[in-house]
Amino acid sequence: MSQGAMKRVFTLIRSVAITLLFSQCFPAVFAQGDKTSPSDYNQPSQSGFTGAGEGSSTTAAAKAGGADGLAEPSLGGTRHPLYRLRPSDVVEISFTVAPEFNQTLTVLPDGYVMLKDAGMVEVQGLTLEQFVAAVQKAYFGYLHDPQAAVALKDFDRPYFIVGGEVGKPGKYELRSDTTVAEAGEIAGGLTQAAKHSQVVLFRRVNDDLVETRLLNLKKMFKQPSLKEDAHLRPGDLVFVPQNEISKIARFLTKPSLSMYMSPTQF
Repeated sequence: MSQGAMKRVFTLIRSVAITLLFSQCFPAVFAQGDKTSPSDYNQPSQSGFTGAGEGSSTTAAAKAGGADGLAEPSLGGTRHPLYRLRPSDVVEISFTVAPEFNQTLTVLPDGYVMLKDAGMVEVQGLTLEQFVAAVQKAYFGYLHDPQAAVALKDFDRPYFIVGGEVGKPGKYELRSDTTVAEAGEIAGGLTQAAKHSQVVLFRRVNDDLVETRLLNLKKMFKQPSLKEDAHLRPGDLVFVPQNEISKIARFLTKPSLSMYMSPTQF
């Protein structure tokens, strides 16, 4: 075969090979183009740290906390109840257009306040926002536009009481999460005569009944963890005895507390 004929055969074989290669590659490319559109490259991911679902790229994550029960516990939020007025609380009322009606009031034991020229209004259990609404309603007959602002000037702070064999028996503010063991230290520590194994926690159930709980601090102090230590609530009373208490009922009437506490301690 001449050199020219061999060159023509080689050219023909290369053309056939290129044709076969293109016939196998292009369909795959075209098929992929049918499945993917240009807009798909701009589609946001459906998963993220906020936990938003499909199609919610512009949805903000819900806030974890809230006030006065507005939080959603299932989202990891905690409930933060707003403060509600109680007897002996001191509130200051100021009016924007009628400063002559500005006044500072104390919530009476029956839960009422005496508003200037407007009379008695029951406020116990109200939030400050609800109290503002009650004040404005009371003054609608006296002022054309009774716009008022309220400030809580003083209030009865949460407290606990420690008595018995401690260095400084008395009443203490409950400013943070506090346990019975910590309360004993705040009150000056337990004395050498204290019965560490029978510390009593008294907790009010209602106006006539008190719940009791016996705690063995001596045993707890020997353990690596104090998880059995009770956490105090406002109004709790911790009593550290000197001698062993043979028996104590789970619930006591309030007058029965006199056998454990002496008013002269405070």
